[in-house]
Amino acid sequence: MQDAKILIVDDEVAISQMIMTILKKEQFRLIDTAATAAEALAQCRHKKYDLILLDVMLPDRSGFEICPLIRETTDAPIFFLTARSTDLDKLSGFALGADDYITKPFNPLEVVARVKAHLRRKAGQLSEQQPSHYQYGPLTVNTLSGTVTVSGEHIALPAQVYQLLVFFCQHPNQLFSKNQLYERVWGEEFLGEDNTVMVHIRKLREKIEDNPSQPQLITTVRGLGYKLVSEQS
Repeated sequence: MQDAKILIVDDEVAISQMIMTILKKEQFRLIDTAATAAEALAQCRHKKYDLILLDVMLPDRSGFEICPLIRETTDAPIFFLTARSTDLDKLSGFALGADDYITKPFNPLEVVARVKAHLRRKAGQLSEQQPSHYQYGPLTVNTLSGTVTVSGEHIALPAQVYQLLVFFCQHPNQLFSKNQLYERVWGEEFLGEDNTVMVHIRKLREKIEDNPSQPQLITTVRGLGYKLVSEQS
């Protein structure tokens, strides 16, 4: 996990240095920083990162604005760092492809703990003895290459949306509540009403369903949860 390549994007040098210092104390050694959106985009084009910490308020362009552009070059998890803490801001962040949303001021130890938890969960998922190829109707998922296709067309998914899809593929026709999905995919205890799962389900449907408003693959069982319906069911 300590070999993970991490990019910190923040124009406040003190914040970048503080996070970097704590990460290095935890034996992370491959850490880059960027102070502007232009620098972040350039670095993402030239290096493959395992996780990106992205400030929303950058001097040239907002993190919200460049998140989809970063998504074009990488599926690395993106954690937004921001002082904007309204529910609308958080939902906007998740809808744009973020995997976590951390509001300022924050405890740097908490940020590092979330980074470690996500990377550890990702490593555990890679090591699980699971099939590497899934086919459900027009949907194909290859976990070895990390690719998703629908009717032969490659589909780019944010990292957390991809992990959610893989989880469904590993458990076809099984019903999961919002609480269960949050705990099984995000690896965190569900502490109450949260729209994270709902936003990611909607994002997934927009990518893989012919008609996201009438989903055929990721279906809703009203009042109970969600499931992936295979053709064999």
